[in-house]
Amino acid sequence: MFDNVSKETLEIILHTLPVEFSFVDDTDTVRIFNKNGDRIFPRPRSVIGKRVQDCHPSKSLHKVQQIIDEMKTGARDAADFWINYKGMKVSIRYLAVRDKDGKYLGCLEVSQDITDLQKIDGEKRLLT
Repeated sequence: MFDNVSKETLEIILHTLPVEFSFVDDTDTVRIFNKNGDRIFPRPRSVIGKRVQDCHPSKSLHKVQQIIDEMKTGARDAADFWINYKGMKVSIRYLAVRDKDGKYLGCLEVSQDITDLQKIDGEKRLLT
């Protein structure tokens, strides 16, 4: 599926997405994130290779750990929540990443400022 796309192009695509993401592998290690420097929740490059438990504030760590533990056991595939943060309504989603056989590979955290999306009414068709 990605055979015809260079690593450089794929990296640019991931940074172009209108969401920010971080991926934590099955050992709870941060492996990748996008939009360095232009994030709702900034990530220094130094988080790569660190355990996710060392990257969250203590007040939310127990919930993050619970979500990850439930994903590892298969009890949960996603966790969705939203917060008010610095004048924005922010959607945060934790998504289990599994291989074709259902084996847990890690967790994808996806965050997005949905402030303007909440104001949408009616519809807008392509090129109108």
